[in-house]
This record gives sequence, structure tokens and C-alpha cells, in this order.
Amino acid sequence: MTAIYTWDVFSTLDSFGSYGPDGDWGGYWGKQGPEFLDNRLAVMGEEQRLVLGANTFRQFMELLGPIPESDLDPVNSRMRSLPTTVVSTTLAGLFEWPDATVAVGDAIDVVARLKEESGVPLRSHGSLSLNRALMAAGLVDRVQVTLFPVISGQTGTDPIFGGAADFDLELIEHRTFDGHTQELIYRPTLHR
Repeated sequence: MTAIYTWDVFSTLDSFGSYGPDGDWGGYWGKQGPEFLDNRLAVMGEEQRLVLGANTFRQFMELLGPIPESDLDPVNSRMRSLPTTVVSTTLAGLFEWPDATVAVGDAIDVVARLKEESGVPLRSHGSLSLNRALMAAGLVDRVQVTLFPVISGQTGTDPIFGGAADFDLELIEHRTFDGHTQELIYRPTLHR
């Protein structure tokens, strides 16, 4: 049985996954509420393996790596404790990330092997270029988009689906948190 692979990504209404140095939004674009945070903790609390691209892993290490465990919020603490596979041809060495391993090779081959071998679901957070390639290869089973109620047309960077192939999406689940943040879970199929 193959493990389910979920691409978990945060976005603004105008499809940006992050903001540049001129943006002063704060984490989660300043729109986190108790329902959203409880859900994130529940999602991260499930047994799973995290799969990240090298750039996202570097960003996570820069942001979270140096923070002592006692000072991390529960969501990031749980995320940092998950077994993590980093797909990279450039990273090497020891990391300040408890259970991270580097898988060297072509991302499609690495993730196809992980899907066959893993006894737990796979989840990737962010890692835009990695996941766009995996979607095109048919390896992403679910796209979980958390849509924050902001437009960052001036400060937004990294359009989450910029450069992706064309896909049809089947909505399989949806929720609203704190009266304003949407979580949409889709099954992607390459558009023919």
C-alpha cells in the first residue's frame, strides 16, 4: 500500500506563499486564531513523515533551529520533532533538527520510493518547486491549501502555483477557522 502524500501550503487570497522584507504581516499574516492553531497542532500531531525541499528546510532551520525547545510554540515544536526527509543535492552535514535525513537524488525518484516504503503518511509543507514537480509526476495525492484572508499584491512573493502544470481539483474537504481562514483539501489530477 502506498503512503498518502499531502502538500500542505499556506496562501494569501492572491496566491502568495510568503511576503518580502517590505511586508510587515507577522506569522500566518497575523490571522491565526485559536481554532486555526488547534487544528495545526492536531494536523502536526498525527503520525507522519515530513518531506521538505532544501530551500524550505534551510528556512525552517534558520527560523526554528536555534530556538530552544522550551521556547517553541506547540505547533512548531511538533513540526520540528517529526521525522523529516530533506530532498537535496546540495545539503550535507549535521543539522539542528532532531530527526532529519537528507535523501540525495532526483526528487521524483526519492518521493516515489518513500511512498512505497513509508508506513505512515507523508506531508510536505511549503517546498513550492519540489511539490509542483511532484504534482506534475502524479505523486501528490492531496493539496491542502490554507487560505488566509489577506491580499499581498505589493509585498507577496512566491506564487504557490506559479509555473505549475494545469490541474483539475476535486474538493474532498473544507473548513473555516476563526470565522475567516479557509482550509481546502483537494485531490489533484493533471489536466489533459
